[in-house]
Amino acid sequence: MQVILMERIANLGNLGDVVRVKDGYARNYLIPQGKAKRATPENIRAFEQQRAALERAQAEALARAQERGARLEGLTLQIVRKAGVDGRLFGSVTNYDIVEALKAQGHEVERAHVRMPGGPLKAVGDYQIAIALHSDVVVTINVSVLGEA
Repeated sequence: MQVILMERIANLGNLGDVVRVKDGYARNYLIPQGKAKRATPENIRAFEQQRAALERAQAEALARAQERGARLEGLTLQIVRKAGVDGRLFGSVTNYDIVEALKAQGHEVERAHVRMPGGPLKAVGDYQIAIALHSDVVVTINVSVLGEA
């Protein structure tokens, strides 16, 4: 299926690009999320009329994400969990726990923005966690998981 991208999407294209994607990806994710529209002649004409407004909105969103990223960059969080003698946690530290710790410090971040490629943290230690605020803005924060007896 061919779609017009309504915003920049990593590994796919930029605003206004007409790309071919799998039907399920378009129907189940891109179109319902408002990230794309079907590439019909009517939609292409409508997009060209709205292009300036969409580019301005995307630039504003990028600027807001860069500002938030500047405040978050290098931030250190300390999360305390019960741990065994060997340093393994009873449970784990997930993206939800990181979002709650950020919220306690006054930073609003969605769970989907927290990138944990290794999965939940299951041991005491210091970790580098990436937070993708925008497709072009990815900041790194430090998470110190401390154990309590």
